[in-house]
Amino acid sequence: MAASSSTGSATEPPGLETQWREIDNLNQQQLRAGDSWYLLDKRWYDQWKEYVHAGDQNSSSYPGKIDNTELYEDLDSYHLKERLSENEDFVLVPAEAWHKLLSWYDMMDNQPPLERKVVDLPSTVKVEVYPVEIYLCLSSNMESTVSACFSRADKIREYRLLMDRKTIWTLKNTAESRLWMRSTDTSSERLRNLNMTILDSCLSSGMVKYTHLPFTPLNSGPPGVCGLTNLGNTCFMNSALQCLSNTPPLTEYFLRNSYLEELNFTNPLGMKGEIAEAYADVIKQMWSGRHYSVVPRVFKTKVGHFASQFLGYQQHDSQELLSFLLDGLHEDLNRVKKKEYIELRDADGRPDQEVAEEAWRNHLRRNDSVIVDTFHGLFKSTLVCPECNKVSVTFDPFCYLSVPLPVSKERVMEVFYVSLDPTAKPTQYRLIVPKAGRVIDLCTSLSQATGVPPNQMAVADVFNHRFYRIYQADESLSCILDRDDIFVYQLSSGCVDQDGEEVVMAIYMRERSHYRDYGSGSNNYGTSLFGHPLLMSVPRAQCTREDLYQLLLKRLATDTNSQDATDGDQSAGVEPSGKEEEDEDEDEEEEEEAASCAQANKRLPGRRRNTEKQKKALFTIQAVNSNGTTERGMGEVDAQPYIAIDWDPDMKKKYYNENEAEKYIKHQSMDVPHQQITVQLQECIELFTTVETLEEENPWYCPTCKKHQLATKKLDLWSLPEVLIIHLKRFSYTKYSREKLDTIVEFPLRDLDFSGFLLKKTVNSTEPPCRYDLISVSNHFGGLRDGHYTSYARNKDNGQWYYFDDSKVTYAREEQITSAVYLLFYQRQDKIRQPTVPPPVPSSSQPENHISSQTHDGMDGASSCVSMETD
Repeated sequence: MAASSSTGSATEPPGLETQWREIDNLNQQQLRAGDSWYLLDKRWYDQWKEYVHAGDQNSSSYPGKIDNTELYEDLDSYHLKERLSENEDFVLVPAEAWHKLLSWYDMMDNQPPLERKVVDLPSTVKVEVYPVEIYLCLSSNMESTVSACFSRADKIREYRLLMDRKTIWTLKNTAESRLWMRSTDTSSERLRNLNMTILDSCLSSGMVKYTHLPFTPLNSGPPGVCGLTNLGNTCFMNSALQCLSNTPPLTEYFLRNSYLEELNFTNPLGMKGEIAEAYADVIKQMWSGRHYSVVPRVFKTKVGHFASQFLGYQQHDSQELLSFLLDGLHEDLNRVKKKEYIELRDADGRPDQEVAEEAWRNHLRRNDSVIVDTFHGLFKSTLVCPECNKVSVTFDPFCYLSVPLPVSKERVMEVFYVSLDPTAKPTQYRLIVPKAGRVIDLCTSLSQATGVPPNQMAVADVFNHRFYRIYQADESLSCILDRDDIFVYQLSSGCVDQDGEEVVMAIYMRERSHYRDYGSGSNNYGTSLFGHPLLMSVPRAQCTREDLYQLLLKRLATDTNSQDATDGDQSAGVEPSGKEEEDEDEDEEEEEEAASCAQANKRLPGRRRNTEKQKKALFTIQAVNSNGTTERGMGEVDAQPYIAIDWDPDMKKKYYNENEAEKYIKHQSMDVPHQQITVQLQECIELFTTVETLEEENPWYCPTCKKHQLATKKLDLWSLPEVLIIHLKRFSYTKYSREKLDTIVEFPLRDLDFSGFLLKKTVNSTEPPCRYDLISVSNHFGGLRDGHYTSYARNKDNGQWYYFDDSKVTYAREEQITSAVYLLFYQRQDKIRQPTVPPPVPSSSQPENHISSQTHDGMDGASSCVSMETD
């Protein structure tokens, strides 16, 4: 089946099995620098896969033209949306696969292809989905800018060459030019090395200029009270760095230069000391007392060099960055130059104290650094085989505790309910459903609010004016994402069976173009979808064009703006106005379509029938596929038939009220705020130590049974470090979705007592106490896609709390520390030193008690500004 196209570019595709084989084989090819790959909307690609696997070229799952609408920020600039995720929002296909799909299915009119290049970056080769967009200008004319896109693999010299080519800028041949990059309104850096890549210079969206303005030094601030410039979606890094910067033993270690004697350049697991040196440089700048904000470019570059997942400027998890950084610092500063092989022993019934001491000694024989001294503790792991009851006990070190949050068994879902009453507008409801429930549970919850029986409801995911998916009652609710637009339609009767007297019809709204599409090899009119689709249960005996016209006209009463259009006796057409009379010369096919719909009125009285002869149908009806694009015959009714209501543009303009059709009502349930779960931090720690059964993906090999078993596992805390990092597992990942748990966690600022959680009960005078005070937190606001990281921290010198939001720093009070915490840093009380300087008194003259003169634009992605001097 060839795709209909207004451009006539689609060709007859091969068989479905051949299509899948060709595209699947092409998708297996390796990435090569310089090759082109293309972005495809994930939903369109999934629809195409469903179509080719169905094995029927007349299947209703035909995907239609390639449609990347949901990937664009808008349909004017066609800029790509920010923070799109591969395999969730889009898929990448190589150039040859793209051109094949394009030739078989064509593409929506005016949409440009999303071509991206493969770049060779340090330690990885990847498709550069988001190139760097830079704005170029002269300092003498800052209002006149030219936009240019560059790859991160390009050299800085490409900027200079491009600027020289711009005829709007004329420089003296003898002029010495210098490139400057402005990170904030008050901070600039000179780009001296033109051979450096854009990646290494950490350039993001910004501005290049020729300028005579000298570099403006930043004002000074108290040591440690220093912001970090957002280099473009690097708030996750800034937040983690602020927490570590305000960890006293680690910061004092670097400020004393103790790290210089312990750099390990030969550790194969390390990074040749480069991460430690880059981190030391950032800490020294932040604690120099000379800056309100510093730009961590070199550090960002080093992180991306050794951990390719942090390359570029995508948003990441602050805990993942922290985990990498602590491990990297440990290996770069490991005092053990050559790690010996140590065979681990099981407890085999020995006392816990003996096994724990042995495990810690073995750990120190291979791992000995300031990171171990500060952050490492020990927990006991107990595994029990469900078959032979074999008990395996080991003691393992940890650097932080990842504690689970109590997961609610319920879920909040928002749906639009469409009643059978044609005069009633769709109503938006907020429902509470079982998290592990099924679609029927959603209908049951909605039934309690509407009084409509659950079996008289049909649930569908509406996307881009069509049904992306129509759900069965027994399907899992986990298939439905929070961002999906879910519509629930009331049906006239329940239990619509495939062979029953009624059938559920999916109905699309389409607008015909004024001209025929001769270029596609047919003489049909081009169409475009609009409005919301409908689901209706229709008696099989009434599945003819004439009967459906009558049913649909009544169903659309709300959306039409003419009394004639809803008059039962005149439903097949309307009295022609002068304009319609001018259109009487339309081609025969359109007259036949109107005439076929008018047949339903033959039973009207003769006086009215004479009038009807002059009337024209408001719309025509056409059987289509599930995508609403390919027209099909109106013969045998499918198990899930799809039809389109095709409106002539003039008739639609006169009789269909789009503004009215888009309106909906908010049910009072939408005004009830969702009650967030509130738990104590201690509850999360208890969950961490609760017995659990291993998942099937991660079984344990039982040495007695000689096979893998789904053993029970229990973790217990044995010994704790000086600084304890607690990671709240707020992000949940499943096969179908990713979500953030917005559970409110209440935590103590002081006197967090772990004595009740420690398995090691024999406390003597030589062992440290188990009470901790909070010293810093990393916060996460928003959702997975549009989140932002900040931090609170207590300054080790003056004891004052501060709030760090990238380059902006403000005074903070303890009670301001929010429930949005993601990482908590606690220090053991016996190691906390008293402030060495008195805390500052916030000036009432400073707006909002700002420490820094920097401003934050509310977006996670500060622009870089590069400047060039000419002499």
